[in-house]
Amino acid sequence: MGNKQNIFTAHQLDAYQDCTFFTRKEILRLFHRYRDLAPQLVPLDYKSNPEVKLPYELISSMPELKDNPFRQRIAEVFSEDGEGNMTLDNFLDMFSVLSEMAPRDLKACYAFKIYDFNNDDFICKSDLEKTLNRLTRYELTEEEVRLVGEKVLDEADLDNDGKLSLEDFQHMIARAPDFLSTFHIRI
Repeated sequence: MGNKQNIFTAHQLDAYQDCTFFTRKEILRLFHRYRDLAPQLVPLDYKSNPEVKLPYELISSMPELKDNPFRQRIAEVFSEDGEGNMTLDNFLDMFSVLSEMAPRDLKACYAFKIYDFNNDDFICKSDLEKTLNRLTRYELTEEEVRLVGEKVLDEADLDNDGKLSLEDFQHMIARAPDFLSTFHIRI
């Protein structure tokens, strides 16, 4: 595939391979997916590391995210600006962490960040309510959401401080092995 030398240097491809769970071929495929979102903005030559950032509106329109109730949080967590606008590096990071090849601990760390809506490094009652509403697509009553949130905190809050730390969260999902099995997207 001679095309790869026209887009990235060999060093760039090596670096992308080192910091993702992808092969060179998969990196190139993802680059083209990124470029297809805005061909007028994304050049075919990345050897000089162009400053390109695609807006959240384009990222959220991708089939993998379009119907995901957490699409905005996912984009915010993986974007450098925290607003969902993504560079190619952010895009590759997102797909890498959400790939089937990413380790469970890494997925858990990012799931925690996605559910931490107020970005305070804890999942509090409000974060749990937002998470539950999105997971159930707002089909539960306020009372049901409150009760489920209280039950989660009661069972998972190991230090009884009224919120979940990353450690609490990891302990909770360790007891639910299927939890992270759906926390991926295919390339």
